[in-house]
Amino acid sequence: MRLFRTLSVILGSSPRMTAVGVVAALSLAACGPAAEKASPTAAETVPAANPASVAEASAPAVLTDDQLRRVCQAGLAEIHGQSIADIRIDGLEGGVVNASWRAPVDGGRRQAQCRVDGDRVVWKQVGAANPEQNRWMNQPGDPVTRFVLDGETVTINQTLPAGGTVADDQGGI
Repeated sequence: MRLFRTLSVILGSSPRMTAVGVVAALSLAACGPAAEKASPTAAETVPAANPASVAEASAPAVLTDDQLRRVCQAGLAEIHGQSIADIRIDGLEGGVVNASWRAPVDGGRRQAQCRVDGDRVVWKQVGAANPEQNRWMNQPGDPVTRFVLDGETVTINQTLPAGGTVADDQGGI
């Protein structure tokens, strides 16, 4: 009753306005106090990507120079539609692999740099006529190239911007 009197003072003496206020107050009271946020369930605390189990092959935390060369050679071969043997590793400087291969159209040499970021193979063209093409391919809209090492086998998975995937097992390189 106290709520009713308070509302009548606030809304005026009109029975119609008082009734509207009472209905609004009862609606809000029915909601109850703000609920406390429940603890997340196990499903809510699992990361979006499945972490690699001990039994699964995965990207090592830090690659050796030899592993980095092999991953970049396999990644660039997959990205550019070349065979592993056609990708020549020209050098390694501070975690960046320099590579080249015969250009399929004019017989010249195409060049690229490659690095690894987690389980991603990131590359950029080198020596393009258009300087804007000499950029790291890690921006929205670029294909995403991932690798998995399993002993001597490098598996490359490429996700295309439209959502399609390409996978290739570059065994024993």
